[in-house]
Amino acid sequence: MLDSTLLGLRLTLGGYLAAHGAQKLFGSLDGPGLEKAAAGFERMGLEPGKAFAALAGGSEFAGGILTAAGAAYPVGPLALAGAMSVASLTHADKGPLMQKGGYELPATNLAAALVLLGAGRDRYSFDRLTGFRLSKGLVLLTVLGAVTMTAYSASQVLKTKRDAALAPPVPETHAAESADSPAGDAAEDAAAEASA
Repeated sequence: MLDSTLLGLRLTLGGYLAAHGAQKLFGSLDGPGLEKAAAGFERMGLEPGKAFAALAGGSEFAGGILTAAGAAYPVGPLALAGAMSVASLTHADKGPLMQKGGYELPATNLAAALVLLGAGRDRYSFDRLTGFRLSKGLVLLTVLGAVTMTAYSASQVLKTKRDAALAPPVPETHAAESADSPAGDAAEDAAAEASA
């Protein structure tokens, strides 16, 4: 029963996050594509935006596929955990619930990825079915790379949030004009989509 449950979790989490990554990278499934996602990442302080959007989209896309297949453990769940850690932090100032733009969904995805990391290979995973196993050295390198990139991305998000908090307030007339402009709406939509 546990193996079937883990299979269901892998397919659900991996499938959705692979699709979400494809939205960022390729504009698939009505997604923003790399250029619009990059603009949103730059507004969040992750510069160069195109590189960070590609990193996040690639982590979700490749990590999602590997997670769904149960292949190359622990690369898939680790990539998803890193991406969802940064996404949770990006939404942290909006509170825990999604209706206000909060971190509910990325935190839930992070929890699921951590469960899969802790559970290891289930009976129906590609790795167990084929006997495939990454070398310990490659696993260590993957963990170090994921932790380093996640820490750097998180520090950039925190720096941007700190700078925004210290910045002088925008006069209301200017803020209202920019919020009502089509360019302002498109920018807000791209930022929200890129960080989700």
